[in-house]
Amino acid sequence: MNDQARTIGIILSKRIVAGLVGPDGLIGALHKYPEDEFYEDALVEMPREHLIAAMCEQVVAVARANEGVELVGVGIAMPGVVRHGVVEESPNLPQLKGAHVVQEISHLLKEQGIDVPVTAVNDADAVAAGLAQQQGKLDTMIRVWTIGTGIGFGRYPMVDSVGEGGHTVVTLDDRETYCGCGGRGHIEGIMGHRAMRLRFLDMEPEDVFAAADSGDQRCIEFKKLWHRALAAGCASSIHMSGAGKFYLTGYNVRFVEMALLNHYLQQMVRMGPLQAFSVEIRPENAETVVVGAAVTARLAMATPATA
Repeated sequence: MNDQARTIGIILSKRIVAGLVGPDGLIGALHKYPEDEFYEDALVEMPREHLIAAMCEQVVAVARANEGVELVGVGIAMPGVVRHGVVEESPNLPQLKGAHVVQEISHLLKEQGIDVPVTAVNDADAVAAGLAQQQGKLDTMIRVWTIGTGIGFGRYPMVDSVGEGGHTVVTLDDRETYCGCGGRGHIEGIMGHRAMRLRFLDMEPEDVFAAADSGDQRCIEFKKLWHRALAAGCASSIHMSGAGKFYLTGYNVRFVEMALLNHYLQQMVRMGPLQAFSVEIRPENAETVVVGAAVTARLAMATPATA
């Protein structure tokens, strides 16, 4: 592939963010919709066709701002189970369930004169790919937990599986029914922002953790449960895929206390060969996800298709 070729990465989360990406990372400014962060929850109620049209508009805006650049692909990062260009499930954006997002966006882009391959992946996998690209570790396994409205688990290199690690079962308590998918005992049902608001109807998540630090026993117990859930998710991955580094990102990494998390992890991972793990917090960064979406698109084009 030409070293001057460029790929557009776009993410769908609380907002739509798109940017042009080259071999060395982001080129130019990010394009965002809505531009005003105050309206970042507007996408939740937006009908599917309007949401897909809005994503297409941001891709077109990036392409138009970079006229003359050789564009070779578009990578889309979005929440939910995204396989073979189809959103099979999307608890946090339910209107997208069943959407043939690659086909629909490709059709709209062609109407605008942009005829390039389109790839769609889970947003947490895009975060992992973005971190790998930015650190020059595209030959290394990277795992990441995205801690926000929902909980995502990303892995690079990606594997052809459902990969909804945020729905890992971390408790057998029948009362744990706060996950947006309706399942019991899921890590997202404990740690997700939406789930915490359902659990504490009289308090916002930040108030819960502040109250725990002030000695409120109910909130202290939840703070411990929250960290045990994250430790259990990491420990399960370690026991399945081996030790290594985990990254934590998302707007609710502000609640993570590394000492408490490591305390629980040490209790859960006792086999010597598996104890060479580490956990690092990375601030939420839209650029990382945009780069990761573009990287996955570029790698998809470089990988021969199988019958």
